[in-house]
Amino acid sequence: MGDSTSRTDTTVTAGITDTTATTGTADTADTAEATVGFLYPGYSAEDDYPRLESLIHDSGDPRAAGVRLPLVHTDMGTDAHRVDALLEMGAVHRLAAGVGELKAAGARAVVWACTSASFVYGWEGAGQQVAALSEAAGLPTSSTSFAFAHAVRELELSRVAIAATYPDDVAGLFAEFLKTAGAEVVGTRGSGIITAAEVGTWGREDVLRIAREGDDPAAQAVLLPDTALHTAAWVAEVEEALGKPVLTANQVTAWEGLRLLGRTVRVPALGALFDRG
Repeated sequence: MGDSTSRTDTTVTAGITDTTATTGTADTADTAEATVGFLYPGYSAEDDYPRLESLIHDSGDPRAAGVRLPLVHTDMGTDAHRVDALLEMGAVHRLAAGVGELKAAGARAVVWACTSASFVYGWEGAGQQVAALSEAAGLPTSSTSFAFAHAVRELELSRVAIAATYPDDVAGLFAEFLKTAGAEVVGTRGSGIITAAEVGTWGREDVLRIAREGDDPAAQAVLLPDTALHTAAWVAEVEEALGKPVLTANQVTAWEGLRLLGRTVRVPALGALFDRG
């Protein structure tokens, strides 16, 4: 694919803009190998990805055959949910350094598995980040921020609430990102946590608590945007507790990677987003 031309495809469906950087094509047959590579900042909830892969394989859906989710850690610099630190964390040279290892692992698409260090650039800047990463990788790419926008569109949601681990100012930037994508954000709640390392220590009760606290009666779904937060094991349980779809960062990131490959897998344990098709 070295001679392919990178582009950013943008379409609008149901009010949500679809921005995905693509180089060539990554369509795969439903039973062919589908390897998505993830660039993950630092160390906090990266073990959600092997858990996601196991849940996909255990789903019984024959389309799960061949799905692989390898992950490479990127140098995050300063671990802080601050705008200056997040801008540096998401610098393309930091992300591109991990691409070779993912390609060696057979990745056919790449996702920057970080929400805050993508939406911090704003809609246009996040699109430029993804396009530059696609150019470096020679593969279709996306990021967790765009994964949320695409997942909201997939579920035909118009009103969402945000239950964030971040400080309020950073949570507000995510709300602005989603508004630019066409979603109505009816509630935004931050938790004031500065470091991903601290978020990575949170467990099931913390996830249930933050989801309940961030819910809003007007919201059709609740979004938990931090990839440092362990959620893969509890998505369906949180949805049952709230009585509505829940989108979590690592869940939507895995879904987005499969979307880039044209692969749909039904995994009810991963909530409404994966309980389709």
